[in-house]
Amino acid sequence: MTTLTDFYHWILTQPNLIASRSPFSDLSGLQSQPLPERSQYQGNRRLGFLYQHLCTEAFKLSPHYQVAMEEIQLNQDGKTLGAIDLLVSNRQDEQLEHWEVAIKFYLLHQGTWFGPNAHDQLDKKLDRMLNHQLAMSRSETFHQHYPQLDVTSHHLLMQGRLYTNPFSHEITPTHCLNHPINPNIINGYWCFYSQSHQIEQELFHLSKDRWATGLGESRESVTASPERFIHAQTECGQFWFVVPDGWPGH
Repeated sequence: MTTLTDFYHWILTQPNLIASRSPFSDLSGLQSQPLPERSQYQGNRRLGFLYQHLCTEAFKLSPHYQVAMEEIQLNQDGKTLGAIDLLVSNRQDEQLEHWEVAIKFYLLHQGTWFGPNAHDQLDKKLDRMLNHQLAMSRSETFHQHYPQLDVTSHHLLMQGRLYTNPFSHEITPTHCLNHPINPNIINGYWCFYSQSHQIEQELFHLSKDRWATGLGESRESVTASPERFIHAQTECGQFWFVVPDGWPGH
């Protein structure tokens, strides 16, 4: 399988980071067809853009859905309010659904889940997606621009992985903003550069498009850096982030 088809299959089969009911959803019920073998992606190379593209393809390849609109920019008084990821029509009940999708990787440090870029935090991201992004299709601005559209349900798909530090023991939170975290996705490890000598297995570099799925056929050994974070995987499949000693403050 190619990197693209690996990632697509991962998206279809992995659970949400949040183990709760509506609006939290996954794509397990789509029954999507496989991604065509010669599929290519020519868009923005950032991981979030690739992820959203593949989520959209999953809906397009599902017998139960039709993509109505995607990446809908909302503007008011010359200001951008944001973008709605996906509006999809459910063929079974002909209802219009609003989906927001995100792929995230967070490292637990002193009770907070930080992204490798420490400005990104799980609690802040979750709050924004629930209370801003999903709310856009309920806004007066949306109804003014699209009076013909009646969104009947809202869905948040947040996939990824959570990482704990085995060398700095702390209690792992079970909830975020009172929503239960799926314990099955707390399966990565991270450490500071000064702790990295305790990692007993060789680390292999993960390109961004392999962050979710893990190593492909190629293997490129990587060494921890005191100046930048690395994301890697061992031969036995364990995911590792190694971050500079100044993280998350610098």
